[in-house]
Amino acid sequence: MKKQFRLARNEDFQRVRREGRSWSVPSLVLQTSPSSLPYSRLGLVVSKRVGKAVVRNHVRRLLREAVRSRWANIKPGWDIVVIARVPAAGADFWQLSAAVDLMLERACLLSTERSPDQPSTAK
Repeated sequence: MKKQFRLARNEDFQRVRREGRSWSVPSLVLQTSPSSLPYSRLGLVVSKRVGKAVVRNHVRRLLREAVRSRWANIKPGWDIVVIARVPAAGADFWQLSAAVDLMLERACLLSTERSPDQPSTAK
C-alpha cells in the first residue's frame, strides 16, 4: 500500500478514535472518521496482547492484504483504523478477510459501483 494511503501519525489515530465511529467483531475493531482528503487512509494496530513479534507481524500482513484487495471499492475521504484483538492471532486469512468485509459493509464504506480496474461481469 502506498505511503499516502497510510495513517502514520499518532495525532491521526487519536483523532479517529476521538471523533469517529466504531464497529467490532470478536477478532477485530474498525474505527472510521471522515477526512477532507480525496482518498482514504488506513492504519493498523496490533498490540503486544495479540502475541510476540512474529505473530503480530503475521496478523498485520494478513490484515493489510485483506484490506488491499478491497481498496478499490472503499469510498474516498475516510480515515480507517483496524485494531486486531487477541482472537486474530489464531485466525487464518479467510476469517480475517470475512471480518474485514463485514465491518466495511456495516460502516457503509464499500462503494457499489465498479472501479475501472475491475473486470466487467456482464457478458
